[in-house]
Amino acid sequence: MDFSPSPRAQEWHARLQAFMDRYLLPYNAAWHQAAQQGDYPPPFLQDLKQLAREEGLWNLFLPTLRSDEPGTALSHLDYAPLAEHMGRLPWAAEVFNCNAPDSGNMELLHRFADKAQRETWLMPLLRGEIRSAFAMSEPDVASSDPTNLQTTVRAEGDDLVIHGRKWFITGAAHPHCRLLIVMCRNEGENGGDRHHGHSMVLVPIETPGVTLVRNIPVVHHMSPEGHCEIVLRQVRVPRTHLLGQWGEAFAMAQARLGPGRVHHCMRTIGQCELALELATERALERKAFGKYLADQSNVQDWLAECRLEIDQARLLVLRTAWLLDSRQDVPAASLRAQVAGIKVVAARLQTQVVDRAMQIFGAMGLSPDTPLAYFWTWGRALHLMDGPDEVHMRTLARHELDKARERMGQSASYFTTPEQMQALPHL
Repeated sequence: MDFSPSPRAQEWHARLQAFMDRYLLPYNAAWHQAAQQGDYPPPFLQDLKQLAREEGLWNLFLPTLRSDEPGTALSHLDYAPLAEHMGRLPWAAEVFNCNAPDSGNMELLHRFADKAQRETWLMPLLRGEIRSAFAMSEPDVASSDPTNLQTTVRAEGDDLVIHGRKWFITGAAHPHCRLLIVMCRNEGENGGDRHHGHSMVLVPIETPGVTLVRNIPVVHHMSPEGHCEIVLRQVRVPRTHLLGQWGEAFAMAQARLGPGRVHHCMRTIGQCELALELATERALERKAFGKYLADQSNVQDWLAECRLEIDQARLLVLRTAWLLDSRQDVPAASLRAQVAGIKVVAARLQTQVVDRAMQIFGAMGLSPDTPLAYFWTWGRALHLMDGPDEVHMRTLARHELDKARERMGQSASYFTTPEQMQALPHL
């Protein structure tokens, strides 16, 4: 089990880093200005995407790419350090067509789309010509339990009819968003298997009945791409827009989550590394009460804790990437537990590390002069996105309890009873 970057990963990482240093960092201030002024996407973004594709830095995340599809087909483990470096600049992933939620949606379409759906939606996404969104969460139910979902789909003749409301739908406000993948409850099937009563439907965003109500700020941060509330009023699409099989949305969603969580977590680690770099440099140059912050013992403790937590999280995420690459040999329950675990660890990591860095920076850490305030906002959101921490903790606990049931009694030999002590021969 060797998690050091392979020669191939090292090569691609060096190319990615050089590209970001040369082309992306000089545009960082302009990107933020465009996002704040609502001039999004900025005109230079498409130029950067075209340049990245010409240099082969494109669709780096999808190991199952076919020879006729654009991209590099890196393994999950090889892609992980690249995702970490992209995370240092939150808008970088789109330049390389590796951004969420499109990366997860491409994973879904790659695995479950039929030939017509591939040509209509997957190929334009792989080419970076359009954007997409994944519509699952709802305002009126606890979406951490997807069996609660109220948005319904019913078959009516040659059509599927969808009715409901979704919110915090990432990417739906992007001007190039053309597709919603909507997770729906199959109308009239409430009495059946709770995990086979939902389906996914491909809904063009301009379909009559689809209304983008608002772009919801996240902790007062307004994303130019949107975390949107969407109403679907009797939206009618052809039956051919069903993705995968009727009633199989739960299994499909799980297939989407594993790689996506690795991507999210590695980008988080990249942001935490940058936060630690900023904090250490700040501590070396700033004085309080006659001493540099770096000489204050509590600040030294914070920096040490950050290093330990980042390295521990990275190893756990890399192990998960490795398991995804060899999933045929890994029980599904173990893989689910591992994926749940990195989600919790990454959210905790980002809020803890960035909070310490903000404290070291003082008031500047609350301002937009550094990326820390944005990093903290995103870290806080991670505690809820893709399911709250508590749900993932329950997944981990249940997995441990299931393992205990299987081995029940095997640990008894480690007990030492008075009777056993009495039966021992005298030494």
